[in-house]
Amino acid sequence: MAGQADNRAPYARIAAHFTELITSGQLQPGSLLPSIKNISEEWKVSTATAEKALRKLRNDGLVRGIHGIGTEVLDQPTPMSSGSQRQDRGRRTGSSWGAGERSDSQQAAVVPAPDEVAQALDIEPGSDVIRRSRVYRDRHGIVAHSTSWIPARYATLIPQLAASERLTGGTSLQLIAQATGHPISHRIDTASASLLTPEYARLLELDPDHPPTDPVVVMTAKFVDSEGNIVEYGVDLGGPGRTWRTESEVS
Repeated sequence: MAGQADNRAPYARIAAHFTELITSGQLQPGSLLPSIKNISEEWKVSTATAEKALRKLRNDGLVRGIHGIGTEVLDQPTPMSSGSQRQDRGRRTGSSWGAGERSDSQQAAVVPAPDEVAQALDIEPGSDVIRRSRVYRDRHGIVAHSTSWIPARYATLIPQLAASERLTGGTSLQLIAQATGHPISHRIDTASASLLTPEYARLLELDPDHPPTDPVVVMTAKFVDSEGNIVEYGVDLGGPGRTWRTESEVS
């Protein structure tokens, strides 16, 4: 992977390489990363660039520096992603998965819209709506349970939206934009903490008789197209103990 061409700064490419090794389990907790000198030689960068890459990994909570020993991999669960982050990732890479993640339990059906969903989609309660759900996991267990609610009219244009399988040809938003000719123009995100309810426990596959006491993170994302139509409402429910993390450049 060293020397792979992309538009990121060299330190960011190096950090991304080791992030993938760590989150995928190829580098186990307790493992030591190569030294600054070895990274510098392997990636053909300065020692300052190699140190900056290791500093980013430390800031991300993936490793720690041990004086006189080196840089040790920590046992850190994958942070959950919001629906917007997953859509952004899907647009860039073709996959909504984060590093070290996989998804399963793909389910889809046309169902009556619950009150909260109907309000978010600006439709009548009980109206038909597509419900697409899946579970994201890493080696620690469930990262998040994710549900996308989509107005049922889009199932006529894109039948696979109502099929219980992974989408092909793009994300749900990409497929809708292609079918309608109306790109997504903006989105509205929310984040909150909630006590674990019986329904949340069921979705997160937790033992209802011995539920954890930690609150869970609930994130929503509402997507609107260029014509003002609300095309999707996403709800991501984080597993107990999971955190949400975002990163952006500051100029």
